[in-house]
Amino acid sequence: MAEQRSVSTAESALDQPSSSLRRYGQLSLMILAGGAVYPLVYLRQNFELTLLEAFGISGVDLRDTYSLLGAIFVLTYIPSGWLADRFSPRSLLTFSLAATGLLGFWYATLPELWAFRFIFMAWGVTTGLTFWASMIKSVSLIAQAHDQGRFFGLLDGGRGLVEAVLASLALVIFAYALESAEVSSAEALQRVIVFYSFSSLLVAPLIWVALPSGATDEAKSKSPSTFWTDLGKLARNRSLWLVALCMLTGYQLFWATYSLSAYLQSFLGLSAVMVGTFTVAKLWMRPIGATLAGFAGDFWGREEVMAALLVASSLTFIALTQVPVEMGVFLILSIVLMLGLLTYGIRGIFWATLERAEVDVRLKGLAIGLLSFIGYAPDFYQPWISARLMEAFPGKLGFDLYYWLVAFFGVLGALATLRLRGSSKH
Repeated sequence: MAEQRSVSTAESALDQPSSSLRRYGQLSLMILAGGAVYPLVYLRQNFELTLLEAFGISGVDLRDTYSLLGAIFVLTYIPSGWLADRFSPRSLLTFSLAATGLLGFWYATLPELWAFRFIFMAWGVTTGLTFWASMIKSVSLIAQAHDQGRFFGLLDGGRGLVEAVLASLALVIFAYALESAEVSSAEALQRVIVFYSFSSLLVAPLIWVALPSGATDEAKSKSPSTFWTDLGKLARNRSLWLVALCMLTGYQLFWATYSLSAYLQSFLGLSAVMVGTFTVAKLWMRPIGATLAGFAGDFWGREEVMAALLVASSLTFIALTQVPVEMGVFLILSIVLMLGLLTYGIRGIFWATLERAEVDVRLKGLAIGLLSFIGYAPDFYQPWISARLMEAFPGKLGFDLYYWLVAFFGVLGALATLRLRGSSKH
């Protein structure tokens, strides 16, 4: 009862205008942190072939490294939720941003493959274990029940805006270095990496100064037996499993967009700068797609909007496989932008479906860790699957089969999402 009164009091306070302003201010900080910490980790999204050349590694090496990163994520998601229930977001987020940026300076030296993989393993800790669940739980508690969609839409859309601004600046740095400074593509990439490293480091003190020092909630001390009891309670929540399936299939579709850079340059004849321009333009779809999906979900129904986005994304990937090599640049750009709009829309709304599972506040961090463990599993297995497909079926066929596979599961995810609409945890 005491816990219920505490939550009720907190919710009443959030109804005040000053509290609403504070909530949006805290959301802005989460957006800034989330937008600054990940670009280094996913640099391949805009510079994959240049990255391979600069580090002297193969596509299989790169995909295997991302599988290793995904394994770290998968192993740390549940502990990440445990940490989010016990430590303040100020401490966790500040450490994550600073450590990620410092590792970036080592990355900029273009080290050997063993060091390349070690850096990615360390990033798995700094952007997974100490960062992820803390950010998601903070936003889920900042938002009220009726505006979960828009808050998570704004979170992902805002993060996308930050990433798009940074990516646009990075592309300018890369292009200027190649054309004006007349350096090699590897040296130009080094300048991009240093830029992203500084960006992450600069946000860290802002988070430390602006966020409160207290923990996210009162659930700071649980015995191991209580942890396993709580985990068992979450495992019996059928709606939570449906949410996990929706996230899993949606994230598979999003993950497939990371391969667009290599696909466009290798099989559709675009230059490295043109591909970078296209993929950066796709990043600008994130603030639009995620924000629109979040508001649309609060208005029309989160599950209905999620299902529609899953189906539309699947169909667009299939359409991409049918584009002739000689087709015009405008059509290719349109498909890339549409994929960005739809997949970022999925990311903008799938965390809002957690509200349907009716998880207790004190278990929310653990629930987020459990959902992340399942929903973000593509970080681990999808690079491995795509690498093996492309080895078994060299050339365009391997990519096409990969896109058809994720499209098939996207449709299955849409069916699970519609099932979630009428479900309850009982």
